Amino acid sequence: MPSKEPDPELAQATPAAEPAETPAAVAAPASPAGGALPPEPQPPAAAPERGEPKAEPPSCPLHLAVEDVNDNSVSLTWKAPEQAGSTGLDGYLVECCRDGTEDWEAANKELFLSVRYTIRNLTPGDRLQIRVKAVNAGGMSVPAVLEQPVVIREILEHPKIRVPRHLRQTYIRPVGEAVNLLIPFQGQPRPQVSWSKDGQPLDPKRVTVRNGDRDTIFFIRKAERSDSGQYQLSVKIDRLEDKATIDIRVVEQPGPPENLKLVDVWGFNVALEWSPPKDNGNAALKGYTVQKSDRKSGQWFTVVERCSRLSCTVSDLIIGNSYSFRVFSENACGHSAVAAVTTELAHIPKPEIVYQPEKYLGRDFSEAPKFTQPLADRSTTRGYNTQLFCCVRAFPKPKIIWLKNQMEIREDPKYIAVINEGVCSLEIRKPSPFDGGVYTCKAVNPLGEASVDCRLDVKALSCAEAASCGGSPAPVLQSPNVPLAVTIKSFPGGQSVVMVGYPPRRDLGGTM
Repeated sequence: MPSKEPDPELAQATPAAEPAETPAAVAAPASPAGGALPPEPQPPAAAPERGEPKAEPPSCPLHLAVEDVNDNSVSLTWKAPEQAGSTGLDGYLVECCRDGTEDWEAANKELFLSVRYTIRNLTPGDRLQIRVKAVNAGGMSVPAVLEQPVVIREILEHPKIRVPRHLRQTYIRPVGEAVNLLIPFQGQPRPQVSWSKDGQPLDPKRVTVRNGDRDTIFFIRKAERSDSGQYQLSVKIDRLEDKATIDIRVVEQPGPPENLKLVDVWGFNVALEWSPPKDNGNAALKGYTVQKSDRKSGQWFTVVERCSRLSCTVSDLIIGNSYSFRVFSENACGHSAVAAVTTELAHIPKPEIVYQPEKYLGRDFSEAPKFTQPLADRSTTRGYNTQLFCCVRAFPKPKIIWLKNQMEIREDPKYIAVINEGVCSLEIRKPSPFDGGVYTCKAVNPLGEASVDCRLDVKALSCAEAASCGGSPAPVLQSPNVPLAVTIKSFPGGQSVVMVGYPPRRDLGGTM
């Protein structure tokens, strides 16, 4: 221990010696007979001198505490006394002694005015009692003494709590689920770990705590709303301590909104109002969910989610339907188990509609005949049916007239004339060379007329083609100056072809 030095104290002033009081004046003796003069009166004794007023010592230092402890020193802190005395504070005196003894020794050689001091050169394993006195001209104050002795030992690692990131904010768990927290810490030698809730010890029936060398486990098997609160964790090595606060909130589904009512119904819209639920489930409300149901289907459909206000307007309702509405409240745990339902239906009436036909002028579609697709010239083979096509547009419907070589084709079974949706066709059945010529299609209506023309050529079969069909040429006349007639039989349809020709004028030696 450090050697003790005498405390420097200021000398105190001693009052002056008081003189002995003079006895009271003795009564004068009776005057002798004969009129002798009395003795002369003595002067009064001098008043004793008074000393200077004595200085008062200061009051006790406040809040003495250990700031740090290691294997060879102790750091102390305190606060100045409330009363420093009339002469002011001269400084502080720090004293210490081994636990169980009364051998107090001064740790500082000179007075100092700082409220922090470190006692050095200590021996590991000592248990010391420490006190601090305030000193002024009036003397020393009552000492401030630490409540418990300080153990001098080596602290290799100061206590420190490593709070996980997800526990640095409010930790929320639903009702009925387990709360299992693992919080690591550091400190060597092994620190003392303690838990408390709102400054009170934990209920062992509700909370289980298991402490290790490097971590502590906080466990609640089935959380209840009463388990919500702030839990304090303390890790302590001697006078060194680290604290952390864990805020746990156990939540559940909120209650339903209250006083749901229909405020107004207009057009396709309905206005709703309600009040907050009595029980928010121990968590802030995220909003309200509004649903509608029409009377016909009875199914519920969500129209608004997480409405933050206490009112809502539902639009786009169907005319003629009656609707009921319900509202759920929502928090971090989900929607309320029960919804608030409107007591009356909201009917969307059908407005009275009077049909007024629109007045407009009819369009005149009258048009003179006009051919949009003319007839096309074509050639065909004798005996094969052929068709002529053209397209005409007109209103009123025109009359179609077919002509051959400017002669109208009337009721002739060889020709079939058809008109359908403006498409005019003329079918010529088994044409012969005599059916060739110019064909005309004429369209006539009250507004005018139009016509188109085409040429039709009918080709006869050659001798080779006729022979392939089973016929044979037969000479009719043998004279060079007489026309020759060749008859070809067995053509399709049972018809015969007659070809007329003349022999050459000179016979070159060939046989006719």
